[in-house]
Amino acid sequence: MSRIFNFSAGPSTLPLPVLERVRDEMVEYQGSGLSLIEASHRGPEYSKVHETAGVLMRELLGLPANYKVLFLQGGATLQFGMIPLNLLGGGKPCDFTVTGTWAKKALADAKKIGKPRVIYDGAAESFMTLPDPATLKVDPAAVYLHLTSNETIGGVQWQGWPDAGAVPIVCDMSSDFLSRSFPVEKFGLIYAGAQKNLGPAGMAVVIIRDDLLEKCSDDLPAYLSYKVHAAEDSLYNTPPVFPIWVSALVLEHVKAHGGLAGAEKLATRRSQMLYDMIAKHAGFYRCPVAAHCRSKMNVVWRLPSEELEGQFIKEAKAAGMSGLKGHRSVGGCRASIYNAMPVEGVQALTDFMDVFARAHG
Repeated sequence: MSRIFNFSAGPSTLPLPVLERVRDEMVEYQGSGLSLIEASHRGPEYSKVHETAGVLMRELLGLPANYKVLFLQGGATLQFGMIPLNLLGGGKPCDFTVTGTWAKKALADAKKIGKPRVIYDGAAESFMTLPDPATLKVDPAAVYLHLTSNETIGGVQWQGWPDAGAVPIVCDMSSDFLSRSFPVEKFGLIYAGAQKNLGPAGMAVVIIRDDLLEKCSDDLPAYLSYKVHAAEDSLYNTPPVFPIWVSALVLEHVKAHGGLAGAEKLATRRSQMLYDMIAKHAGFYRCPVAAHCRSKMNVVWRLPSEELEGQFIKEAKAAGMSGLKGHRSVGGCRASIYNAMPVEGVQALTDFMDVFARAHG
């Protein structure tokens, strides 16, 4: 087996022990005579997996009893529409921070249903910085305040959370979910696409507080209703069995390696290695993101020319490191270093960066 270091923003690298277990159990799941993805979602084999995923999620995040955990199809992009459909029907107001591409997409869908008010827009700074959370002025009449905790394209990440008073925070945590602890009680709804830190693409986890769930519309098609999914424990229809199975294994892996505290420690170490290397060759590499909000999940940088960036990406791939090309909308280089990226992968990248800068600087 010859595995490379995958720095792609998503779908992204998964823990090797998880992949190996899926491989070993794919054709016949634990002596059942069939694959789990062939088994009934109402049967005992899958029921245990479904229960385990929910229990581990609650345990790792420290969720109080008044939060529901939902496993839904469609990824985070479907949630851009489901959230306002459930909470903003009739043109209700909410507040938005626009911090990059993904926040803009969520805002665009909210505008079609409710009346979002932008209380911060980072466009003037090319989405390379974030405000002090204490400076955000939240409208007490807002149904919720929407945040995107980490922007994969721009490489900015909230390092603190605003005080929204009685207004619940709704947060897209797709790209830093499970990578750090956070004060759950500040959030009314948390959602995350699976394909960064949790599992395969095609699923989103939604964590919603009971008081917000009670405010959801009763006039929605069944699959678009959080109330329906909560009442049926995410089993209203056939759930995304394969992503939930892999996610349960990932959650077990995270728990076995120190939980969120362990993940956060490694996230800090990996990202600091990269930022230190960028600083070491400051005349050659440049990180455009303000220092106070640099992401621990998606580290972005530029080289002196696009030609050198292309050469860097090509030679890195030849050296066993893929996914380092920046998003097509911004260019440059980007290393996505999610939970499953081993420190050895970041060490290989920083060693390569050091050699490349000495050769071309």
